[in-house]
Amino acid sequence: MVNTSVSLCGVKLKNPVVPASGTFGFGYEFSDIYDINILGAISIKGTTKEPRFGNPTPRIAECTSGLINSVGLQNPGIHAVIEKEIPRLREVYSNPIISNISGFSIDEYVYCCEKINEVKDVDIIEVNVSCPNVHNGGMSFGTLPENVEAVTKAVKKVTTKPVFIKLTPNVTDITSIAKACEQGGADGISLINTCQGLRLDLNKRKPIIANKIGGFSGRAVFPIALRMVWQVYEAVKLPIMGIGGVATAEDVVEMMMAGATAVQVGAENLVNPYACSDIINSLPSVMEKYKIKDLNEIIGVAHQ
Repeated sequence: MVNTSVSLCGVKLKNPVVPASGTFGFGYEFSDIYDINILGAISIKGTTKEPRFGNPTPRIAECTSGLINSVGLQNPGIHAVIEKEIPRLREVYSNPIISNISGFSIDEYVYCCEKINEVKDVDIIEVNVSCPNVHNGGMSFGTLPENVEAVTKAVKKVTTKPVFIKLTPNVTDITSIAKACEQGGADGISLINTCQGLRLDLNKRKPIIANKIGGFSGRAVFPIALRMVWQVYEAVKLPIMGIGGVATAEDVVEMMMAGATAVQVGAENLVNPYACSDIINSLPSVMEKYKIKDLNEIIGVAHQ
């Protein structure tokens, strides 16, 4: 019998597999496909203060071993998420909920985090300073250490729940950003968000996506994500949720060996809606194959 359970800042997950924000809706949409209570946790759709329609279409471009998206944080706004979406998820799901918060100013981050902190059904707050698909917000905060530290300090003043800061890979030195999170009082780090990419329509001779450049994700980015998880694990003493190109139980084990405590599955959900279920179901046999009795024993083991 193997132990798949892990703990994030005192929040127990029955396994480390978490659907990533933006790839799993608000969670309840998948409850007709399989029992979502097998999931370790769910990071729900990114939320802003006001409702957002998102970016113009087309928003998706296919790539070899991945895709480019430019959805632009489409969501109904923080009040609708609190009043409608989270209660609807809780009707069909009993495990931890991670609320993903985005903003266009420090004040907006603070407002949303303060509101979501009051929701008893939310266990962890994930602050997204890394979205590459919106202007004047998101990634503009996440590329400078001083900005990341300022956002972190501000939201920590109004929250009592664990706060994970979600980082962009589109920086020169990911460790300096991670250290800024730690200095700001973050409880954990999520990484990576999407890289930046572009596809052209050869017939129209212009970018496929209306926003031109979008977020590149999928299996192709796994080595980049793994490298950054590795670097951040060595740079700070905070738990990490590893994200980027995860598609198999073997990927989960590899991410954890590099330093992740939990692992989010993103683009693979869009390719295969059963992706998280498949990974969870195959995880025990993969653990047995590699003689792993307890996942907690392999967190960061590759650094030893």
